[in-house]
Amino acid sequence: MAEKEKFEIENMEWLDSYRWILANEPEERATEILQLLQEEAAKKGIDLPTGRVTPYVNTIATEEETAYPGKLELEAKIQAIIRWNAMAMVAKANKKKAGIGGHISTYASISHLWEVGFNHFFKVHEKDRADFIYFQGHASPGIYSRAFLEGRLSEEHLENFRREIKEEKALTSYPHPRLMPEFWNFPTVSMGLGPIMAIYQARFNKYLQNRELIEDDNRKVWAFLGDGEMDEPEARGAISIAARDKLDNLIFVVDCNLQRLDGPVRGNQKIIQELEGLFKGAGWNVIKVLWGRKWDELFARDKSNKLQHSLAQLTDGEMQKLAFENGEFIRENLFAKDDDLAELVKGYSDDQLKELIRDRGGHDPVKVFNAYKKATEYSDGPSIILAHTIKGYGQGEAGEASNVSHQTKKMDMDGLKQFRDYFNVPLSDEDLEDIKFIKPSKDSEELEYLNERREELGGYIPERKDHSEPLKEPSEDIFSKFYEGSGDDEAGTTSVLVQILSKLLKDENTADLITPIIPDESRTFGMESLFQQAGIYAPGGQQYEPVDKDSLLYYKEVRDGAILEEGITESGCTAEFIAAGTAYLNHALNIIPFYFFYSMFGFQRTADLIWAAADAGAKGFLIGGISGRTSLPGEGLQHQDGQSHLYAYAFPTVKAYDPAFAYEMAVIVKHGIKEMYVDKESYFYYITAGNDTYPMPEMPEDVEEGILKGMYRFRSSEKDSDHKAHLFGSGAIMTEVLEAAKILEEDYDVSADVWSITSYKALYDNGIDTDRRNRLSSRMNPERNYIEQCLKKEKGVFVAASDYVKALPESISKWFPEKPVSLGTDGFGRSDSRKQLRKFFEVNAAHIVYATLYELALKKDLKNDTLKKAAKDLNINPEKGDPRRS
Repeated sequence: MAEKEKFEIENMEWLDSYRWILANEPEERATEILQLLQEEAAKKGIDLPTGRVTPYVNTIATEEETAYPGKLELEAKIQAIIRWNAMAMVAKANKKKAGIGGHISTYASISHLWEVGFNHFFKVHEKDRADFIYFQGHASPGIYSRAFLEGRLSEEHLENFRREIKEEKALTSYPHPRLMPEFWNFPTVSMGLGPIMAIYQARFNKYLQNRELIEDDNRKVWAFLGDGEMDEPEARGAISIAARDKLDNLIFVVDCNLQRLDGPVRGNQKIIQELEGLFKGAGWNVIKVLWGRKWDELFARDKSNKLQHSLAQLTDGEMQKLAFENGEFIRENLFAKDDDLAELVKGYSDDQLKELIRDRGGHDPVKVFNAYKKATEYSDGPSIILAHTIKGYGQGEAGEASNVSHQTKKMDMDGLKQFRDYFNVPLSDEDLEDIKFIKPSKDSEELEYLNERREELGGYIPERKDHSEPLKEPSEDIFSKFYEGSGDDEAGTTSVLVQILSKLLKDENTADLITPIIPDESRTFGMESLFQQAGIYAPGGQQYEPVDKDSLLYYKEVRDGAILEEGITESGCTAEFIAAGTAYLNHALNIIPFYFFYSMFGFQRTADLIWAAADAGAKGFLIGGISGRTSLPGEGLQHQDGQSHLYAYAFPTVKAYDPAFAYEMAVIVKHGIKEMYVDKESYFYYITAGNDTYPMPEMPEDVEEGILKGMYRFRSSEKDSDHKAHLFGSGAIMTEVLEAAKILEEDYDVSADVWSITSYKALYDNGIDTDRRNRLSSRMNPERNYIEQCLKKEKGVFVAASDYVKALPESISKWFPEKPVSLGTDGFGRSDSRKQLRKFFEVNAAHIVYATLYELALKKDLKNDTLKKAAKDLNINPEKGDPRRS
């Protein structure tokens, strides 16, 4: 009989049997049979074609496991030393200075997951191109401890954990590349940011490969995460894109110790099962590593699958209780309830049961190794490893599986002894008192093995080096056109920026390096002209004919497209900006990202990620489009931005500009590229742009320095008058300022100079820096800051108006010859025309004129009757409601 015919007969026998059950037994019986078959298949590691949640057992069956390639006993000795030093640096730091903080239990939980990676998987490829590893931030002492054994950190470094101010050799609390630029790669401790940054880093790596800017060097992106962390929206929000783009270079490893900071992640459910269903549903390859080798024999003898079923019924709260209690409690509450289960562990002592329940898969290097092997070999998309562990593993009564384990900072003598004895740490009782660090001799078996493993894998991790060469400046012709002005033609600063971008995409020095990023509003920003020129990145190309194919500006997706149009996800785009903005470090490529977004949805929505960008050393341009409170007519309260420039003040490496004119935009972009990529300074730029169109003037002479420093005189009044005013405008409100100057001169005999403030932040930074230098140097003849230099000879009144909150001009007012009037858009937005919005927020020409006249009246330079008439002529209503509270 042929094999095919035999299988067909067997299939019919199975079907006939099941059909009889369906016809003669209750529905519950039919379900039970299917469940039994599913459970049996899972025990053998068979990946079922249906169902998003598998039984509570390891994904990889014992018989499918590969033998461990390393020396387990020797690795255990090394790991014990690393564990001890990691604990010791936290305990010593808090013994020296109470309240300095740190975490012991997180590394205790994740240690095996990292050590298997360090010894067998984390690679450094050619030219220092290492795998991308997002280390769980709270476990950073473990990374420092390993680097100490590797000889990359000294004992002095460990002694100065979290003491960065006074000590030269010190260690940051968490992974902070800004403070340890040659060590850390990625800032990860703001929980939830690691997952989304890792996803978009993996995607960006594929983007560079598909654009043939880098070779496919098989660099993996590993993200080590906590199960509690996975509740963050950023941790879950982008997982579908990883599967959609088939990011086989991405591996999530979730340390499922079942506890967050204050208690269980899911006390009444099972977080591992929840995450399995979530990620399977999103299309990920899910590998569960739940039980260590001590469970293998029990599962093999459990023919009824009762043990598997019983473990699946336990809530995480109950599982943690079992890990916390003694063997007698485990016997009574897990095994004694069923005769078959009791028989399975009949010969186990209470101590053996305690060790059994603690034998989680995430603490078994053999199980972890096989999970990593399977994940690295998977080629159809991203993988996630759900590793079952115990928080505070090995800490015993000092915090193992306890709700307070996350807060454990100190260890008493009993705890130290217990820790030492459990891990066989080579220390005497006398050594415990000082919590001494351990480092074997350089020629010891432990250090030779540790360094041999890293040498074989290519080098040490984490480590960061900037191998990028200075960029050659783009052609001056790209920018010079915009110095000429537009004559009577009108333009918006957004369209100017898009034109600059189009030219940069053709320049021989920048063409391949420009990376436009946008959530989903290219047409709103007038960027559709770039669709044909640069293409929208799609790893599989365009597999359909777009409905607008006959249009010159149709939606063109290509495999090597330059534009990253991510969908409606500002968080995802910011993560992509970080990946692109750090390519000079990670790929030795001077990638220049331009991330366009509604200015309201930048700092306000994704400030934590922008802060991480600053920590990571990202470079590039954040473009706040449709900027300002009154420049976005009709959209209303949640779209109109009047505060992003104030937010930018808090970010030390952000240079923020609000240009009004085409030449200002050109000068700022040109200088930004030079400063970041030619001169290799560590900044990134925030530039706001608008769709409000008006004629663009020719650039005045000798203003480039002023544009960059934040302020310059745009126009000096030619009117000879006893009344003098200085009007300061920025962004789209500059047109109102110019109109106000005209009204003042023609109708009120006031000589009005117009100043352009391109950057309140630049002026503020210069002001406080100068004040600090004067103060610390005890200068009795203080140095003047830039504002004071510009205005030192100016008389009259000063009025500043912008489309942003009044706090911006107020922040620099102390350096003016006299306190300026601050006009801004404090309050919530409204839906209406630009004209009505500017009137409502009192930043239109009429209010600028009236504010100027009022200041002149206060100085007795203007008669009261003139002021009253002006109020009537300009429709100034004193009974009008305050826009801040309306």
